[in-house]
Amino acid sequence: MDERAALDLVGSLVDAAGDDAAVVGDTVLTIDMLHEETDFPAGTTPYTMGWRSVGASLSDVAAMGARATGTVAVYGSPTFEADPLEGFVTGALDVSQSVGAEYVGGDLDGHQEVTVATTAIGTTHDPVLRSTASPGEVVCVTGTLGRSAAAVRFFEAGDTQRANEHFRFLPRVDAGLTLAATVTSMMDSSDGLARSLYQLAEASDVGFAIEGDRVPVDGALEAMGDGTDVLHEAMTYGEDFELVATMPERAVESVRDSLDVDLTVVGQVTDPEDGILLDGEPLADEGWTHGRA
Repeated sequence: MDERAALDLVGSLVDAAGDDAAVVGDTVLTIDMLHEETDFPAGTTPYTMGWRSVGASLSDVAAMGARATGTVAVYGSPTFEADPLEGFVTGALDVSQSVGAEYVGGDLDGHQEVTVATTAIGTTHDPVLRSTASPGEVVCVTGTLGRSAAAVRFFEAGDTQRANEHFRFLPRVDAGLTLAATVTSMMDSSDGLARSLYQLAEASDVGFAIEGDRVPVDGALEAMGDGTDVLHEAMTYGEDFELVATMPERAVESVRDSLDVDLTVVGQVTDPEDGILLDGEPLADEGWTHGRA
């Protein structure tokens, strides 16, 4: 059973599954797990591990249009040493504080590799779901795509300072709160834009027509133009933790003016029978797969 099939199985058993976070009353709740081998390239600092791990869960809160309130983390490691543990906790504290949430600790456990499980909670009276997009709207993304792909290349090249800087992203909690008043559906791009579109399309029973020249490719990745299809990498690598949202086209400019991050229209919401297209051609369902090496 691959990851998608496993998620489908869980969704068939748990009514609350299916969005970036579960909704319990006015609370949204999410959990993530990351592993040293598959999620933290050699050269990732403990501080970046703490920031990125907790940030991933905060991104899920952002995607629901909720206000982040608290975070916790489980930290497993073969050994416990003061400097790495302090670095991890400091990163977790700092990313939580950057969006107005409180990091309140968690749990420690022995494990054969560094493994982290993080939870974030938030509050909202009106969560934004994936299932409420409609044909005729536009689809937008915040920030740029391909930041994590560029970071991995920096790690591979031995430029660990730039790599760690690119690996630490600001969770879009403030943007999510602003967008929540206008957007019709929303999720984060942690699985990549291409896969996010498939997930939104399935949840809302719609299609998408994307214009490749509108997709905001991160400048660091674009500068690495070495024969790789940079647009494809930006749309499918994943782990960028930007927001993907649909809204009426007439609302874009007013929303854009109220955000502290760039908002780019990348295409249109279409009828479900039209499928998901990139520049008029079918877009493959490709993206991040958890556990890949």
